[in-house]
Amino acid sequence: MSTTTRHQLFLLLLGLVFFIPFLAGVHLFDWDEINFAEISREMLIQQDYLRVYVDFQPFWEKPPFFFWLQSSAMHYFGVGEFAARLPNAICGLVTLIILYRIGHQLYNARFGLIWSLTYFGSILPNLYFHSGIIDPWFNLFIFCGIYYFVLFHWKKNGYEQIPLRHSYWRYLFLGGFIIGMGILTKGQVAYLVACLTFFVYWIYQRFRFYVNVPQFLFFTLAATLVTLAWYGLETWQNGYWFVEEFNKYQYRLFSTPDAGHKGFPGYHFVVLLIGCFPASIFAIRTFFKMPEYDHTYQKDFTMWMKMLFWVVLILFTIVKSKIVHYSSLCYYPLTFLAALSLYRIVEHKIKLNRWLIMGTIAIGLIFSLATFALPFIGQQVEQLKPLFSRDLFAQANLDAAVHWTGWESIPGIWLFGILLTAFLLMARQRMKALLVLFIGTAVFINLTLYFSVGNIEHYSQRAAIEFFEEKSKEDCYVLPLGYKTYAHLFYGRRPKGLPVESRDFNWLMNNEVGKPVYFITKVDRLRNYEKDERLQEIGRKNGFVFYQKR
Repeated sequence: MSTTTRHQLFLLLLGLVFFIPFLAGVHLFDWDEINFAEISREMLIQQDYLRVYVDFQPFWEKPPFFFWLQSSAMHYFGVGEFAARLPNAICGLVTLIILYRIGHQLYNARFGLIWSLTYFGSILPNLYFHSGIIDPWFNLFIFCGIYYFVLFHWKKNGYEQIPLRHSYWRYLFLGGFIIGMGILTKGQVAYLVACLTFFVYWIYQRFRFYVNVPQFLFFTLAATLVTLAWYGLETWQNGYWFVEEFNKYQYRLFSTPDAGHKGFPGYHFVVLLIGCFPASIFAIRTFFKMPEYDHTYQKDFTMWMKMLFWVVLILFTIVKSKIVHYSSLCYYPLTFLAALSLYRIVEHKIKLNRWLIMGTIAIGLIFSLATFALPFIGQQVEQLKPLFSRDLFAQANLDAAVHWTGWESIPGIWLFGILLTAFLLMARQRMKALLVLFIGTAVFINLTLYFSVGNIEHYSQRAAIEFFEEKSKEDCYVLPLGYKTYAHLFYGRRPKGLPVESRDFNWLMNNEVGKPVYFITKVDRLRNYEKDERLQEIGRKNGFVFYQKR
């Protein structure tokens, strides 16, 4: 068995062991995870795979590709958390192999392995493969589309040191086609990010046209062919309304804070620095003087990755909505740059500077101490309530009967041991130290998911979801009051065919609807409903208040 085959089997085994087991370990989280899972559940119910629906009403915020994946998983494994998150676990397996193969092509098998492990063992990149959100597939398509465009550029413009067997038209078509898949996954941002990156590289080339107009139009046509598979059919069958609303929504995301997701200008810088531990610190090293590259294409690819990183980071710093996963495309260039630093360290071509060690230890200790202290804080949760004196809902969340045993400190202890072991090994066995650091961090992520995430979910939403699950067994109406959620649809298993008016509080209250009617709200929104004599309170738990129509 060749080294390449052994490495890829090893990466597949890692992915299977780390990405699959915990998928159903905790409820889906509002909003995104539950929203997307509900769309896929309704696809199965309606057998309509062309148009996206939520609450059996057209939903124009997202294209359908990811929901095709989720609904397929639900068809085979049933509607639930496992099926909702399985597509991203598969994306994780695919990503590890793709990064290995690209790294092998650019440098060698060792570099490919380092890059895959760097992505696998960094916190947010790994964590996203345990989720049910769209971004892992969306980011993979954008990255691969840009990669094939780079191969086109190298083939066309005489980068002869790297063996490229196919014509540059083929690479150009594949790049456009894969960007089209990105558009079909989450929208035109895929094309926008790619074009901005090409534009910045054009400036770097001192305005030399490394791609001419007919070639760029061919790239765009390839992307358009994919998107017409949905946009064209949707418009042909239902007119322009759906596509118009989708485009308005995309513009609104860029121009206004969506759903209250505001943030300070440096939000995404902090997210990437802390969230992409331990890769983020090593990536910084590449922005300083590095050894000479063996081949021109290696230097060029590094420049492409830096440009992609800054394009995404600056673009979503400008965007008004600040959500963690908006900058998640940066994980690809960031982990490449980190892998490049680590590869040079392993090859003894650059030193493991003191600031690299101290920076990694500092961020690692933040995670280690936080997870170590979490159960002890949980056991003294009453002491936290004064900190939330202005947030009645958060205070009431802390009333949840969560049993902290102390064993939840294990991930923090584990990570501290990993940091210590990795840097002790780094002096003599650098490759082994790298394996310890990144695989050990992946173990830390899974331990944290196993020990703590369920308890955290218990505080934030468990009471509401248990209420919806209970009412799913009853023929009734359930409606949230004063706050937005999708949990009553997915966990309440809202059936198709209910009257459109059943989404309206006044209609439910003022008409004889023939079924029990239940409502749920939060304690900080009570003043709008607690004096309504038509409502009977039937319970409250952890910040949620439950009513029944009298």
